Amino acid sequence: MTNFWRRLTYYGFGFLIGMLFLVFFFQNRGCSWLPSNRVKNAVLDRLVVVSESTEAQLLEKGITLKDVVEVLNDGEVDFSKSKKDGDDKVYYIEKDGVTYLFSLPYESFISEVHLGKDAKKVETSSEGFGKILRFPNDDNLVYPDSTKLVTCQQQELGLIAPKEIFAMIKSSGKIDFGKCDLSKRPKPEQYIWFTDKKGRTIGVQAIWYKNKINITRFDTEEGMVECNEDL
Repeated sequence: MTNFWRRLTYYGFGFLIGMLFLVFFFQNRGCSWLPSNRVKNAVLDRLVVVSESTEAQLLEKGITLKDVVEVLNDGEVDFSKSKKDGDDKVYYIEKDGVTYLFSLPYESFISEVHLGKDAKKVETSSEGFGKILRFPNDDNLVYPDSTKLVTCQQQELGLIAPKEIFAMIKSSGKIDFGKCDLSKRPKPEQYIWFTDKKGRTIGVQAIWYKNKINITRFDTEEGMVECNEDL
């Protein structure tokens, strides 16, 4: 019995040391249940985007787009200065004396980075375009809806394989804030433009469904893709 308690004491001591290493040394590399890391993971689970105006501000300050992504690795979340209530949340994350504000619109697949100090005054952009800085680590992130319209549009465009569509979005995609409707319920609509392998500019309307980007419509620069199928 004495040996049992001795082993249990050693185990408990080792477990405590391990937890201290996780919390104080590994930070965002582990402990996903910590509040600050849950916030960072919530941002990283979406498309991290930056507007053209914010990108210009970053360049003026000598901040690279890579620096923005690194903030989500080792920046400090200040919950007291974040906007945690309501549907549209904004989190205040600081690193090296620079404050970054990440807006997370309700039920959307985008998180926009802003510069500033007051999270309560920040709103996701409603005009212009957004550069996509980072995608979630999911090779099957994008899938077209199974409706007759979308299936027919895919056939008309020759865009069938979801992974190929995702690869083109990763290569050339940008968010069109002006075409997004983040107030729509039950699911906000977001809009992405990309260039396909034929050099065509393709637009997709999409929603966030079960942590996937669900494409609900295909467009070209001329407008919605016309379908010859009997819908």
